[in-house]
Amino acid sequence: MTKASDVFTLKNSNKVEVTFIGRGGQITGIKVPDAKGEIADVVIGYQTVEDALAGDGYFGALCGRYANRIVKGQFELEGTTYQLECNNGPNHLHGGVDGFNNRVWEVESVQDKRYEQAYKLSLVSEDGDQGYPGKLTVDVIYGLTEDNEFVIDYTANTTKATVINLTSHAYFNLKGAGTGTIEGHELELNASKYTPIDGEIGTVTGEIAPVKGTAMDFVDPKLIGEACNSNDPQVKLVDGIDHNFVIAGFDGALRIAARLVDPESGREMEVYTDQPGVQIYTGSHFDGSETGKLGAPIEKWAGVALETQIFPDSPNKENFPNAVLEPGKEYKHTCVYKFL
Repeated sequence: MTKASDVFTLKNSNKVEVTFIGRGGQITGIKVPDAKGEIADVVIGYQTVEDALAGDGYFGALCGRYANRIVKGQFELEGTTYQLECNNGPNHLHGGVDGFNNRVWEVESVQDKRYEQAYKLSLVSEDGDQGYPGKLTVDVIYGLTEDNEFVIDYTANTTKATVINLTSHAYFNLKGAGTGTIEGHELELNASKYTPIDGEIGTVTGEIAPVKGTAMDFVDPKLIGEACNSNDPQVKLVDGIDHNFVIAGFDGALRIAARLVDPESGREMEVYTDQPGVQIYTGSHFDGSETGKLGAPIEKWAGVALETQIFPDSPNKENFPNAVLEPGKEYKHTCVYKFL
């Protein structure tokens, strides 16, 4: 039986190393060499497992049953209205207070020829858990390849129709955790559209808008700091970026969603997914009150999350991608973080 504090490590021959714990499948570190071969941990977090268990439970964790926000915590499915807990102002966020990030996942090592090393993480969410219908059985593979690809492969099945949106909530700083902000990182997104947010609603309005002419335009590589320090009204709402971007050409196949570059270290990361969206969040709620890696305070914009996903509040937006999983069908979601 896996314990919350159990530590697991994936390694390849290129000195890439991914570490996670049983609680939330929480990624506590990803060590990657830079252009000169120098190793740094590129995931924001804490120095020890004890601090991770006591600190921000979303850092690097698997989020669900529905990652991101559901407006007023309500949705209707097959004629029944379901009320979920509102744990983010007026809205439901990341599965509620006791979401999947707080659960201890059962972890076992698996052999898979696609990966240098791999683990399977398993969880059962009972019918009615956090207000959601259906008994949901979830398996997640964490796999590391010799091509420096960290792959997260999700599958899930349900006994009743339910809504689902799983994601991983790691914050990246390719310069190295504890070495400053990501304002100097270049971000490029395969997204010419995004879903604007409304301050009163606290999340998306249902509009799908072009990024052109806004701070959200990362079609061509741009410094994250240029967007975060702009006067764009969408940026001002969240003091940075906390927005879902619509991946161009979505057809359910694996395709590139994002490219993140730190010019200083030369580290680069590409993000691939078969999902329709990617949430970019620059960590504006970090205020320096917590101590992270290298003994440095975790400050505003210390890292950026790139969460592949279905759109926020999809259960209530007919024009958004379908987030319903039915019995006999399988939820599948692949996310790849590739380090270059």
